[in-house]
Amino acid sequence: MTPRKPADWFDAEYNNRARVPDSAQLLARWAEASALVRARAHCELDLRYGPDAQQTLDVFAPDPAFAGGFAPVLVLIHGGYWRSLDKSDYSFLAASFTDEGALVVVPNYDLCPNVSLERIAMQLTEAVAWVWRHAAEHGGDPSRIALIGHSAGGHLAAMLSCCDWKRVGRDLPRRLVKGAMSVSGVHDLAPLRRTTFLQQDLRLDAAGARRLSPIHFPPPASPQTLFAVVGAQESDEFRRQNRLIRDAWGPRAVPVCEELPGCNHFTVMHDLADPEGRSHQLARQLLGLRWYSGLL
Repeated sequence: MTPRKPADWFDAEYNNRARVPDSAQLLARWAEASALVRARAHCELDLRYGPDAQQTLDVFAPDPAFAGGFAPVLVLIHGGYWRSLDKSDYSFLAASFTDEGALVVVPNYDLCPNVSLERIAMQLTEAVAWVWRHAAEHGGDPSRIALIGHSAGGHLAAMLSCCDWKRVGRDLPRRLVKGAMSVSGVHDLAPLRRTTFLQQDLRLDAAGARRLSPIHFPPPASPQTLFAVVGAQESDEFRRQNRLIRDAWGPRAVPVCEELPGCNHFTVMHDLADPEGRSHQLARQLLGLRWYSGLL
């Protein structure tokens, strides 16, 4: 029988801030860069998409050079283990995509333990429904919505890619999302029940962990796909979590399952922001911006 691993092993595998010595400095750089992007970009901040305290979102318009048509829409879902961080920490990612002609939407959501993880998932369905209903008002194409989430946001992006949108709103198309990417996502929540630093806030029981784990969902209907990427320098568990979603859903639903060289749990976001980065190129594919690569 395989020995049962102790809680401190799970803490070491899943506590990314402790694993990356300069994580605090990296998060501070994100906040500084994000503030600069918000100051310079054409954006509308704190638009309300629902009644709960944190149900607001930021909309970043595409570069004026792309005016004259509806832009593909990228919805960026922030991480923070469902209990920390904010949409404002991820604004820095918007600039490289608006520069390439995308409309970028970054939603907030309420955090654990103030709300349950189930409620967070429902809030994000309301956010994406808002995007579909209002994208055209901001120059976006509601038929070309893609999701990208980081860490806990990767978990939420994977969940949302399986959503039956007709159950969210009768006016919504059944296949509202065209594609999604989970970056360093958590796709099986069961191991988080063994962590001492998370369980008090998440309050997951065994049934809830299974119910909310994308690996136990039916894969999204064709032709929608999920790309799964993780930093090659991340923990064994995060790299396993990345493989799990491919194992569960199969290569049709998850055609991309990759480890990005030289990236840890935080610098993987720098690869997404970099127009030459592998994850950025994958995001551009989801958005239908592949034609643009010939102009770079």
